[in-house]
Amino acid sequence: MAQRDQPDRDSISCSICLDLLKDPVTIPCGHSYCMSCIKGFWDEEDQRRIYSCPQCREAFTPRPVLKKNTMLAALVEQLKKTGLQAAPADHCYAGPEDVACDVCTGRKLKAFKSCLTCSASYCKNHLQPHFESTKLKKHKLVELSEKLQENICSRHDEVMKIFCRTDKKCICYLCTMDDHKGHDTVPAAAERTERQRELEVSRLNIQQRIQDREKDVKLLQQEVEAVSRSADKAVKDSEKTFTQLIRLLQKRSSDVKQQIRSQQETEVSRVKELQEKLQQEITELKRKDAELKQLSHTEDHNQFLHNYPSVSQLSEPTDSSSINIRPLRYFEDVTAAVSELRDKLQDILRDDWTNILLTVTEVDVLLPQPEPKTRAEFLKYSREITLDPNTAYTRLLLSEGNRKVEYTEQQQSYSNNIDRFTGYRQVLSKESLTGRCYWEVEWRGRWGVYVAVAYKNISRAGDESVFGFNDKSWSLLCFNNRYDFYFNSIKTPVSGPGSSRVGVYLDHRAGILSFYSVSETMTLLHRVQTTFTQPLYAGLNMYGGGTAELCKVK
Repeated sequence: MAQRDQPDRDSISCSICLDLLKDPVTIPCGHSYCMSCIKGFWDEEDQRRIYSCPQCREAFTPRPVLKKNTMLAALVEQLKKTGLQAAPADHCYAGPEDVACDVCTGRKLKAFKSCLTCSASYCKNHLQPHFESTKLKKHKLVELSEKLQENICSRHDEVMKIFCRTDKKCICYLCTMDDHKGHDTVPAAAERTERQRELEVSRLNIQQRIQDREKDVKLLQQEVEAVSRSADKAVKDSEKTFTQLIRLLQKRSSDVKQQIRSQQETEVSRVKELQEKLQQEITELKRKDAELKQLSHTEDHNQFLHNYPSVSQLSEPTDSSSINIRPLRYFEDVTAAVSELRDKLQDILRDDWTNILLTVTEVDVLLPQPEPKTRAEFLKYSREITLDPNTAYTRLLLSEGNRKVEYTEQQQSYSNNIDRFTGYRQVLSKESLTGRCYWEVEWRGRWGVYVAVAYKNISRAGDESVFGFNDKSWSLLCFNNRYDFYFNSIKTPVSGPGSSRVGVYLDHRAGILSFYSVSETMTLLHRVQTTFTQPLYAGLNMYGGGTAELCKVK
């Protein structure tokens, strides 16, 4: 009965020293060891800074803090009092998946370390001579390896301690005398040291890249949050604006309804008032008619003549001459006016709705993206642009659906508009340009054309209104197969193949504006890198006459 009360030896044996636990500690995975044994084991792993369990190989980081297991300590003391010694537990023996000790006879124990010098693996007990013998202490102990034989030269059966830089392989000292004679050879340890330095440099580079990527990930997360906040605000603001528009329309609808009813009441009151007067007149006339009838039947001539003056007098008739003159159109004109307003609003919504949707789709996170290289790639961002007649100089004739402009000597019948250029032959596009856009301009003429982009608030008169001669516009002057770029009155000569077609690429958010000569190929003429603070508009300046057209590109 007393034997049954003995504690299980497996539970109080250290799998490292194979002895009873001394100052037993339990690590996070649940296995227990002698405090000194597990400390020594983990000291070997300090360089990797990953600490594992010798049995289940579960890894821990950081290094767990060890505390004595008082319950196990009490069990060990109880077993010691019986005079029994703990035997190696079954789990200390090598299984099919384990590296076995090369010295153990019979049932082999699990190996603890491998020796590169001996080309053998040892359990804890058989490894002791490597710690005690002066000669063996010089051997190279490493973590367990099943590939120790790969360190032995298959030809000479010697440890390969030399590295041949010529053939980039490890060899033994005998190989240097035959197949590798005259080759560039160094001790494997020396080569390892040099490669280790390169490895550390690579690791530093990798760690730096990891830090950079982690910063990028953080920035992208911030961008995601910023996009979400901006989208939420845009939805809220848009709903508020549309609600205000709806309320305004409802208010105007109520005002019109109230005005119609008020006018209805006024007009009906006037009609009824006239109606009552006419009705009274009818009654009076009927009464008078009856008196006259009665008088007409009087046989006494003297009585007839006596009563006739008083009976024959009639009251002034009510003026009703305008009743049949006025056409029967009362509030139909109001309906027509409201319908006209509806049509105008529909036109505005139709024209501006595309721009609103385009503005939404042009919102994108500025991720690394290469600039287009081929014309096909540029055409993915093509925009159909039209010219705004309200900005055109009065001697510029627009045609082809407001895509083509021509300078004429004849004054055009444009209405007065504050957006119109008054001093120079210029015109802006109707559409604003944001996001990534591409368009092409085909020009004809002796003196050329300015192909430009500008902010809408560019001056409309004076020298400061000329495209490229202020800080609100960027312009490429094309003439006689030559090019000059202008910004803020600074001229930059541009070289490139002459062409009657110029392509313009804009990446508004990235601050990129590029001009290309377009023929069978595309050649970059000039590229601007800046920060655009407002939406841009395409611009044309008919420098000396001729024509220019915003092309339809596919």
